[in-house]
Amino acid sequence: MKEKFWAKGLALGCIFILSMVLVATAFAGEYDSLQGVDSIKAVFDFRDGVPASANVHLKLAHMTFQDKNLRQISDPPKFAVVFMGSAVKLLSSNRDGYSAEDKKALDEMTETIKAMAKDRIQLEVCMFAVNFFKVDPATLPPEIKQVGNGWVSSIAYQAQGYGLVPVF
Repeated sequence: MKEKFWAKGLALGCIFILSMVLVATAFAGEYDSLQGVDSIKAVFDFRDGVPASANVHLKLAHMTFQDKNLRQISDPPKFAVVFMGSAVKLLSSNRDGYSAEDKKALDEMTETIKAMAKDRIQLEVCMFAVNFFKVDPATLPPEIKQVGNGWVSSIAYQAQGYGLVPVF
């Protein structure tokens, strides 16, 4: 009787292991470009200043960070987002002058920023752009580090091996 249970357990174990191997192979096969990659580092040069599209782009960056295919790589991905140009206006808690639809997109962006910070994605905002667009720094989310010049950050991330992802 014990032998029957042992044989069934062994068979189920083998089926489980084979299934996991097939699933892992299926994920790895989806992106040939990931073959041989052992770490992922990306910096998003985020300049999209239109609420609806910026919201979609930011959510996509976060979804990319969470992608199962990237998670199979031995090192967890390292992402940074540097907000520059007119995108800095979208970060402000001051929603004056925006339509109801834009305000909804901006509220969603705020929630995505909080989730990204929780996932330890580096978030930075260019204070040159903040000052240029007359955004009150006190209205910026606390999760975003304020840096003097977003280009300096972008250049430094790239010097550390981060791939540049433009979001315009």
